Amino acid sequence: MDGKELLFKLSNLNAVSGSEYLLKNTLSDAFKDYVDDIDEGNLGDFIAHKKGSSDGKFKIMIAAHADEVGLLVTGIDERGFIHFNEVAGIDPKTLPAQEVIIHGKKDVYGVIGAKPPHVLSSDDMKKAVKIEDMVIDTGLDKDEVLKLITIGDFITIKREAKNLLGNFMTGKALDDRSGIAILYECARELQKMNHYADVYFVSSVMEETGCGGVSTSTYKINPQIGIAVDVTFGDTYLDDDDVDGDCGKGIPIYVGPNLHPKLTEKLIEVAKENNIPHSISVSPGATGTDAWEMQIQREGVPTLLISLPLKYMHTSTEVIDYRDVKTAGKLLAQFISEIKDGDSYEL
Repeated sequence: MDGKELLFKLSNLNAVSGSEYLLKNTLSDAFKDYVDDIDEGNLGDFIAHKKGSSDGKFKIMIAAHADEVGLLVTGIDERGFIHFNEVAGIDPKTLPAQEVIIHGKKDVYGVIGAKPPHVLSSDDMKKAVKIEDMVIDTGLDKDEVLKLITIGDFITIKREAKNLLGNFMTGKALDDRSGIAILYECARELQKMNHYADVYFVSSVMEETGCGGVSTSTYKINPQIGIAVDVTFGDTYLDDDDVDGDCGKGIPIYVGPNLHPKLTEKLIEVAKENNIPHSISVSPGATGTDAWEMQIQREGVPTLLISLPLKYMHTSTEVIDYRDVKTAGKLLAQFISEIKDGDSYEL
């Protein structure tokens, strides 16, 4: 399948932080033709390994996280309404009147109730509804709900990925399943190239709740280079200071104390020499990505970060330009192909 088809499939799957195993079969089916073996981390990371000519002496790990933001059942009241809380930073302002799926003993459809404007005071109209004041209505009474749903069940927004005009697409969980699509595009590009390093494509778990998956997978693989692939704030109505990259105009390469300066310089050189659209973004502290945990495993891992410009982050209608996915895949593949035996990037 092509990369965009894979991304549509991944976006339409439901896997809140802690349930990423639900993507495993789709990922295995996609990557199996482009790698030599497929493994799994102890916490559930998907790991696809493509051999290079180094015979395992030099390893590059590329990680993009699989989990999505969502909701969690916290209670069921006497009327059968479901109370919930957020998982991993969903924006409560986007929730009223949304269709949802509660993943209980079977999937149960519901809607997040919202008071009609006719009964709201002028003051209420100006206030954002708090998540603790929202409920999900499934149409079932309490006894019927309890047969299907328990406290702790995950909830996802009901949304299907769609093409927009031009080269744009929209869907949920593009943060960071578009990053997984970048890994896939990279794997396909590497089929046409000779490369020295063994490459490990990792779909990491629980990034949104603390980067637990990438920590254990980095320790397991013990790479010489780690590359985190995530998303960043694309151009919208945001102030310019909040935007890291314009959608459709290339890939932001990050510089900062969390990131290895010589390897970052090498990545930028590769982009320039191969006319790959890119920009430079600054992360003066913690990057808020898997890169933060990758770099401190074992004796330390020289780490890089690239991010895909994305609009409306942590909503169910995130937007990307798929050309950026292909650009990022090409950049990573070219970079990997230019890492040679004997290269030194010591500081």
